[in-house]
Amino acid sequence: MKRVIETNKAPRALGPYSQAIETEEYIFVSGMLGIEPSSGKLEEGIEKQMQRILKNLEAILKEAGMTLSHVVKTTIFLKNLKDFSRLNEVYSRYFSPPYPARTTVEVSNLPKGALIEMEAIAVKKI
Repeated sequence: MKRVIETNKAPRALGPYSQAIETEEYIFVSGMLGIEPSSGKLEEGIEKQMQRILKNLEAILKEAGMTLSHVVKTTIFLKNLKDFSRLNEVYSRYFSPPYPARTTVEVSNLPKGALIEMEAIAVKKI
């Protein structure tokens, strides 16, 4: 059994996919860019894009009755690995120990010219 999780407090999907899918145990959140939901515009700079991604993730999780503390895994796609320390600075303001497991990879390009994209998996019972 699965249920689509959608909220207008996070940007709509850019293609034929859902913001998130809920199963009995997990929430699978699709890759998100640092897009401000009401304007549809990409935030400027790596820090603001990462902050917006995390705020959008919070909105999606809230729609499912969850918080960032339920996130167990993130995958981050970074346009320039030189931004890794700046990414970590913002990330550590939103997550606390024990931090989610995480993979960060450098990619050649992202939709809309974004500098960063992130997907997440959250578990309902912690």
